[in-house]
Amino acid sequence: MNMKKLSIMLACIGAWSAVTAQTLPEGTPAQTNIPEADYPCVDASSRATFRLDAPEARNVQVDICGKKWPMTKNPDGVWSVTTDPLVVGFHYYFLLVDGVAVNDPASETFFGCGKMASGIEIPESPEAAAYYTYDQSVPHGQVRECHYYSSIEQKERRCFVYTPANYETDASRRYPVLYLQHGMGEDERGWSRQGKMADILDNQIAAGKCVPMIVVMDYGNCGYIHGARPGESREEFGASFTPILLEDIIPYIDKTFRTLTDRDNRAMAGLSWGGHQTFQTTLAHLDKFAYIGAFSGAIFLPPEADMRKVYNGVFADADAFNRKVHTLFIGMGSEENMGSRELSEKLSAIGIKNTYYESPGTHHEWLTWRRCLNEFLPLIFKSDK
Repeated sequence: MNMKKLSIMLACIGAWSAVTAQTLPEGTPAQTNIPEADYPCVDASSRATFRLDAPEARNVQVDICGKKWPMTKNPDGVWSVTTDPLVVGFHYYFLLVDGVAVNDPASETFFGCGKMASGIEIPESPEAAAYYTYDQSVPHGQVRECHYYSSIEQKERRCFVYTPANYETDASRRYPVLYLQHGMGEDERGWSRQGKMADILDNQIAAGKCVPMIVVMDYGNCGYIHGARPGESREEFGASFTPILLEDIIPYIDKTFRTLTDRDNRAMAGLSWGGHQTFQTTLAHLDKFAYIGAFSGAIFLPPEADMRKVYNGVFADADAFNRKVHTLFIGMGSEENMGSRELSEKLSAIGIKNTYYESPGTHHEWLTWRRCLNEFLPLIFKSDK
């Protein structure tokens, strides 16, 4: 066979594969699949179809965030199921094979739920997803994997650092820094993978919605589920992160990258337990942070709490607090119950300026936190603050 005929044959095979990948009877292959995997796939009604070749298995289910769908086996030993419509956004899931939770070999894996998990993205409309979708027409920053030594833990640690597109081309410019934290059972990879933060930053910077900034994503020492360490109290869980941030991470970032090092150019935000850590850290160190964000923050204030006395009285003098904190952002999904709205209202009632955002139709999930980040970014590091 000559090379011309071979090229034509390969082109036809490629075209046939591309067509079949998009015309599966159950929908379109999920964005989160490994290369060339047709399943899981998602249809126009946001239903997902899963398949697993396991002829020796006796019982197989799909477990998506605790809801289970039994799968059925065909004569060839392939198990399959189509779910009910799923909420748009990112979902962790597992396959339960004869009672054992395993990852789907056809899915990419993500660190969540305190372990490596399969993940599936249920797509929004292109218009709704545009803010976190890669846009080839805009300049793109970089997400770097960095390793440093912690003097507190006396060992190597890892963080991921986003630098904006013009960081490499303008060596004279320095940048403000956002420290962005993950939640319980997740790690420093979450925001760049599940959260799509780089695309959100790239698109906002290109549109002039937010200022170019450096974003640091570190491990919050809460990558396991609380209760896994016997005797560890809720107050102790993840609390070791604050001194590491202040004494190890910030000095490393300021030494390694071209940062603006004053408090007016430093922000911190986090999702869920990362929101808890953000409040614990920033409210005790307002000399170092001027912008604060809690996305579905696990704040844990009792209903009868006097807001002027919590966090060592940081809210007692509203005028003083408002002069120091340029942005206090509190957000959550409309379908979750994290008490964020009540917290915002109580703070407003004593004169503490804050911005409340509610993501419509979302739960305690990454789509909520993508939306919160998208709302938070335009509010920080503005020259008119």
